[in-house]
Order: sequence, then structure tokens, then C-alpha cells
Amino acid sequence: MLKAGIVGLPNVGKSTLFNALVANAQAEAANYPFCTIEPNSGVVSVPDPRLEQLAALSRSKEIIPTRVEFVDIAGLVKGASQGEGLGNKFLANIREVDAIVHVVRCFDDDDVIHVAGSVDPVRDAEVINLELALADLAQVEKRRERLKKQVRTSKEAQLEDAVLERIEAVLEAGGAARTVALSEEEAVLVKPLGLLTAKPIIYATNVSEDDLASGNAFVAAVQALATREGAETVRISAQVEAELIELPEEDRAEFLEGLGVSEGGLQSLIRATYSLLGLRTYFTTGEKETRAWTIRSGMTAPQAAGVIHTDFERGFIRAQTIAYAQLLEAGSLVEARNRGWLRSEGKEYVVAEGDVMEFLFNV
Repeated sequence: MLKAGIVGLPNVGKSTLFNALVANAQAEAANYPFCTIEPNSGVVSVPDPRLEQLAALSRSKEIIPTRVEFVDIAGLVKGASQGEGLGNKFLANIREVDAIVHVVRCFDDDDVIHVAGSVDPVRDAEVINLELALADLAQVEKRRERLKKQVRTSKEAQLEDAVLERIEAVLEAGGAARTVALSEEEAVLVKPLGLLTAKPIIYATNVSEDDLASGNAFVAAVQALATREGAETVRISAQVEAELIELPEEDRAEFLEGLGVSEGGLQSLIRATYSLLGLRTYFTTGEKETRAWTIRSGMTAPQAAGVIHTDFERGFIRAQTIAYAQLLEAGSLVEARNRGWLRSEGKEYVVAEGDVMEFLFNV
């Protein structure tokens, strides 16, 4: 399951957003720093209208979407890498996630205290990024110290140390580990360190209801920062998300349309996360269930089968495959087969977004 950590300075709207994204979560959203003492986590289903359509076509008894786990991590402050605020405890929680959702405040409100006394999302983002970089720098320095003896006799240790030396130079210059180009072998060597700045990042610009459709100057500044860093941005309004929870499902689209947007923050955030991580969705469908599966871009049919069960990958023979849109047009798998649209794909086939698949394998 994809795991995303929600970080940011205190009082930028992290817990309000978390509560909205995970409707049954119990995180306290209060107007004072450090109201989140333990990381709260909640699992949400990934909205995908294709599931309903496929289930109707197959008359499925059950629909099983893919899921994302969001972790609400307490507000970091300047000096967190040296233990300020609630410090390293929370930096450790970030190490466990696949991607970082960095919430930055892009709204003015005199009633909501800002820990720095003024609203400046780029400054706020840079405070967090610096703390993550300093924490990584400490990790790299410790690891290089431990490698000193091994470097004399081990080629693997020599390679790891050389990679860490390159990363260390970037971190010392205030950069992020994710900007260091690594080979597959080098990436495997440094992965156990769980470097915070190596994780993909999405800036969630938290705006007022009035700025949700068009943004504002704060948002534009964050977008420029993200472009420089090769990060993603998504515009959300934690307050709007909180209001959506209170509405019946059938009224939500109309409410969002009235604000000038076509989707809620959850859809926008998941879409940006999937794009950033290079994730794809394929489907299996039948009378028992219609189900969505998440894979990485470039995965072959056997690897995609292995996401369901490792035995499927080991015993893979072939995959009956059809594009989602083609199956809907045909109206049934039988008709798709009659039209010659149902393909038999082998071990080299790279699964495409929206493929509907049935795997044949040896036990």
C-alpha cells in the first residue's frame, strides 16, 4: 500500500486536511502548535469511476479499490534536526513513507496563529527542507564514519562511500538527495539509510475557499519553487475538504462546481502522487469482484501478476488483456473476444494504464 506522510510547520492545516482526507480519523485539529503528538494514520480508498463501470459490466458482487495510507506527522519547526520542538522523533516517522506531502499555508487569516508570525510559504517550505537536509547530513556522516574500516578491503563499501560523498556534498550545499543521479546499484546501497530528502515531494498549497479555483500569489511562489526542485504541486483547501465531509455524496460535485473546480483535494492529491511516483492502475473483473491494482510504470505482465500473488509471477503463462475503454465499448468479454480485441500477452508485455487483465499460470 502506498504510504504518504503529511508534513509542514505547525498550524498550516495539516491535521484539518488529514481529518478531511480520512473522514473517520481522530487527529485533533487545534489552533496551537504540536497538537499532533503521535503520528496519526488512516487508509483511504482511491476514487476511480472505472471500477463502478467495470463492476456493472461484470455484475460483480464486490468492488475493491486500491488504497493509500496517509500519515499526519506533527508540525516541524526550525531546529527540529537538533531536537527543537518535538524534534527527531517525527523525522524518524517520515523515513517510513513513500512520498512526502508538504502542506504550506497560502492563506491569510488573523485568527489562525502562524508560528513565524507571518505568511510566507516559500520561507516555510525552506525551513522544513533545511531540517530534512540537516537530518540526512547527520545520517550520511555517521554512515561514512562506520564505513571507514570497511573501505580498505571491500569494493562494495568503497562504492557506497563514494555515493555518500556525492550526496553529502549536495546536502552541505542545501540541496536534496533526490537531485543526485544514482545508478540502480547505487540506489540499492543507500536505500537502507531512508534519506528524507531522497523521497519524492508534493507541495500541497492550502488556500482559502475563494482561491481554490485560481490560486494566488502565494501559490505561484510555491509553484516556482517546485519547478526548481522537480517537485509536484497540488492546490487544496483543507477547509473545503472539511465541508465536503458534511455533504451527501450526491451534492459534492455541485458544491465543487460552485467553487470553480471539478474534483476534491483527495482526487487531486492522489493523482499527483501517482504521477510523481510513476504509478499505474490495472483491473481484474468478474462476477465475484472487480478490483484495482497499483503497479509501477514499466512493470511487465508477470510482475503485475506478482502484485496479486507471488505464485502468479512464478508460474506465469500469459495474460488475457484488453484496454478498459475497449471492454466498455464491447459491453462484455465475450463480445470483446468476438471482435478480436481480447489479446493474449506474454512475459515481455509492459502493462498499460487501465488494462483489464486475467492471468493464466501454473501452480
